[in-house]
Amino acid sequence: MRPLPNDRVYNFSAGPAMLPDPVMLQIREEFLNFSGLGASIIEISHRSKEFDGVVEQAIALFRELTGLPENYHVLFVHGGGRMQFSSVPMNLLGGAKKKALYVETDTFSSEAINDAAAYGEVKVIASGKKDGFSKLPAVTRDLVDQDAAYLHITTNNTTSGTAWRNFPGADVRGDVPLVGDSTSEILSRVVDYSNFGVVFAGLQKNLGPSVTALVIIRKDLCGKAQKITPPLLNYATLAEKNSMLNTPSTFNIYVAKLVMEWIKKEGGLAEIERRNNAKIKTVYDVIDASKFYTGVVQPAHRSHMNATFRLPSEELTAKFLKEANQQSLYALMGYRTIGGIRASMYNAMPLSGAQALASFMKEFERVNG
Repeated sequence: MRPLPNDRVYNFSAGPAMLPDPVMLQIREEFLNFSGLGASIIEISHRSKEFDGVVEQAIALFRELTGLPENYHVLFVHGGGRMQFSSVPMNLLGGAKKKALYVETDTFSSEAINDAAAYGEVKVIASGKKDGFSKLPAVTRDLVDQDAAYLHITTNNTTSGTAWRNFPGADVRGDVPLVGDSTSEILSRVVDYSNFGVVFAGLQKNLGPSVTALVIIRKDLCGKAQKITPPLLNYATLAEKNSMLNTPSTFNIYVAKLVMEWIKKEGGLAEIERRNNAKIKTVYDVIDASKFYTGVVQPAHRSHMNATFRLPSEELTAKFLKEANQQSLYALMGYRTIGGIRASMYNAMPLSGAQALASFMKEFERVNG
């Protein structure tokens, strides 16, 4: 394969995010002639045996990498993670239980709460808003109404930079299924998905291009959709058709398959988790040793994907971003409601990127501190 251009940057974007270089090269190599067909992956039918093989391989890889039990469906769904804010309540609030519980931990969990309110009774049982989303709120057994259809959490919070290390287990939830929005951490660490009833993730952080989501749902939770649920958002209907009810984004599913092949080749989720922890620690160590940088998040609640911090002034923040960009450290601006700096280091970010950022931070503090 021809190498990538020399002007590639370290891309710290929160999403759409960078993909592994070997995957990008393979996409380029196969783009005009997929699987010897003389046609591109974006030109062949989603009903063809060649594309059917792509979908089956992608599902099998996800199961292999995660150890997902057989009593779960794996779906590829339109609309990305945001569409699932509506899809989840439409699919789970059509049975006997009409109440949904939510934990509010950042901007996107707040949006999920607002979107779900159109489809049933929504109760926020814990919120980190009063703490500026600098830590995760406690969830205890007495807060979880056993008459609820599900409990929703955002497992990694992209805007503030918090993450759940220990998910609410059966001792806390009882029989209430756990729903996880894992858009910004999917396949970044070893997770026991049997703890969840539903997990969804937009592809654009760790798995591929935007506007498609991966959804896993426990099979016994299918068939509870509200009557208003459109077929394209009905998980049971999509499971019956193996995500091929209509033409999906064939390219996105193909890229997700390649990324999962890359994860497997690199050593699986245990190795990916080790690398991610090493990368994020490189940056957190600089923050913790500094009186110039201030972390947004309390250390015990920090994300392993998104490091967030502030500088002493807006002027210094602007200077930091300008000079970082000149050093090929791209897309470090914090989320608009949080401010400061956000370094998103998803699976594809190499350790050298984290090291380059840490070196830049130290030098910037030396000159400007």
